[in-house]
Amino acid sequence: MAAGIKLVLTPKEKDLGEMTVRRVLPSSKLKMVGPFIFFDHMGPVDFPPGKGIEVRPHPHVCLSTVTYLFEGAMLHRDTVGTEIEIRPGAVNWMTAGKGISHSERSPECLRSAGHRAHGIQTWVALPKSHEECAPRFDHHPADTLPELNQDGLNIRMIAGEGFGMASPVEFPHPIFYAAVETETGGALSLPEEVEERCAYVVTGSMSIDGISYNEGQMVVFETGGEPELQIAPDSRVMLAGGGAMDGRRWIEWNFVASSPERIEQAKTDWRASISGNWTDTPFAMPPNENEYIPLPGDPEADAPAGS
Repeated sequence: MAAGIKLVLTPKEKDLGEMTVRRVLPSSKLKMVGPFIFFDHMGPVDFPPGKGIEVRPHPHVCLSTVTYLFEGAMLHRDTVGTEIEIRPGAVNWMTAGKGISHSERSPECLRSAGHRAHGIQTWVALPKSHEECAPRFDHHPADTLPELNQDGLNIRMIAGEGFGMASPVEFPHPIFYAAVETETGGALSLPEEVEERCAYVVTGSMSIDGISYNEGQMVVFETGGEPELQIAPDSRVMLAGGGAMDGRRWIEWNFVASSPERIEQAKTDWRASISGNWTDTPFAMPPNENEYIPLPGDPEADAPAGS
């Protein structure tokens, strides 16, 4: 293993029903990199006409989520009233805080024609000071995110700061998230000031100190220094990390929190919302939705977790 590398992680495949995803975080070897506690590589998957993504309404607490697409689109609905199509290159940042529920579905225009879906889904833990903040949704079109063309590499800053750029995405904890694409190949050095850092190969490959890493591998770096990544032609790499989180985080199903008691409360609240038919209950139903995913293990639990 090259100097300065802490771990190399490989994903596990998770069946979500409509498709299989490659899940890198959390791992048995490492739970978080900075605030990132969940990292899924979705696709690429080709849906025939009439098929698509169907993630029914489900709850989250104490985290923020972002789906970053390379191909395809998703229709996102949530209980703060958002109904928006997630498109490639844009940032749609959902902050759960004290509680939110949402759905993700393929838009009808794509479903009817058949389409390809490909992207990265991440969750970032909120710091303890903001775990119970009001839920919100922030949309940042692709053309509002800063980009840099450097030595054959296109670098887009999704969240946080790096490479002389600052994303407009607001997050109450040091965060670092960028997408790198190249046709010709090139080299870049990771910023030393980011405390915890990783690089995930979406397509193609990269090498560090002469050692090659391929699609589906996540390289986690030691703190300090400026490790150099040699990115091969026709490759795509995601860079992620930030400041170490302020204590341990528990994760169960779609819930993340700084205590197991908060997880149990979220489970109780979801059950109460189901039994109360979403009226004056802890969780509501997103607009234009009438389905939901039950808690795993409950009588109606017929959908996979971690959606």
